[in-house]
Amino acid sequence: MRKKLKICHVITRMIVGGAQENTLLTIIGHILKGHEVTLVTGPSPGPEGELLANKDFPEFEIVENPWLVRELNPVKDLKAYFTLKKFFTERGFDVVHTHSSKAGIVGRVAAYKANVPFVTHTVHGQAFHRNEKVWKNCLYIHAERFAAKYCHKIYAVAQAMIDQCVEAGVAPADKYKVVYSGMDIDKFLNSTPEAELKAQLGIPDKVKVIGTVARLFPLKGYEQFIPAAAEILKQRPDTHFLIVGNGIMLDDIKAQIKTLGIADKFSFAGLVPPDQVYRYIALMDILVHLSLREGLPRSVVQALASGKPAVAYHLDGTPEVVINGETGFTLEPESIEQVTQSCLKILDDPALAEQMSSKCKDMVRSKFDWRVMANVLEEEYYRHLGL
Repeated sequence: MRKKLKICHVITRMIVGGAQENTLLTIIGHILKGHEVTLVTGPSPGPEGELLANKDFPEFEIVENPWLVRELNPVKDLKAYFTLKKFFTERGFDVVHTHSSKAGIVGRVAAYKANVPFVTHTVHGQAFHRNEKVWKNCLYIHAERFAAKYCHKIYAVAQAMIDQCVEAGVAPADKYKVVYSGMDIDKFLNSTPEAELKAQLGIPDKVKVIGTVARLFPLKGYEQFIPAAAEILKQRPDTHFLIVGNGIMLDDIKAQIKTLGIADKFSFAGLVPPDQVYRYIALMDILVHLSLREGLPRSVVQALASGKPAVAYHLDGTPEVVINGETGFTLEPESIEQVTQSCLKILDDPALAEQMSSKCKDMVRSKFDWRVMANVLEEEYYRHLGL
């Protein structure tokens, strides 16, 4: 019988987000296999919500490190490094697995210096990207190159993440492996629209619903989503738009749709607990995901599991999920016209929508179940530990 492992996951924040859900599901998967798992996280304030506030998961140790913050802060970063190194040394973990950029850099170095037998990191999305300032990209790339020397393996939620890292000279290709981001897809696969929820959100009967599930923050695509909605409504006034998420852009978005005279065509669900998102996606006919910076778009996978085709930009890991013309459409980044035309093409062709729906579910079943992810990572841990 194989030895049960002592595993520590480290992440900057446990907000409601993709990297955080990935981490939590990995932890749950390994706890259910009998491993001892600890989570170290920084403080998680903000409008995105706290993922750990929902206690519907097996009990495990959660340690909050007050120095582990998202913003660059040399004093706090050094304190985070020394406190993490001391913690890893005292606890004698077999594996330290880091997530997110800041925790990934500080945590990997601290774990390596504490002589943790297997130090690894998952790339959920790049800190460096096409919409960032040149000097910041240079800083992030050098930081990632530095941290890559202090771990034994790097996982990525999509092949696109690996290609970007190798091209930037972060680490050689053989240091990486794709482990698709697992999700709890059962509820999505079996979801059906709820008339009561639809009425509660103010969505009229007999309309087509185009939705998005994303934080209301810059780079999440709302700058294109709202103008595209206005154009779609000119040709299909029987369309309604559902926004699931919260953030600093909420007031600006509401003001914009009021100015455009289309406020009555929008419903806002606000911040929805992760285990309830399936109910809202079930109300949609199309999911639009226009994030300009994404590793593997979880909301797209969830929509496909629900049989909803997706319209998204051809960026990062998105083309590995949205197979153009089969499970939706991938578009040129920031093209409002292509968003508009792709949505109209699906709305105007029920046969195409039905064909896409069938392919969506088949693809997700085979690739994105969270149990598959947890099993793959467990085998990786054992392999690198020689057990």
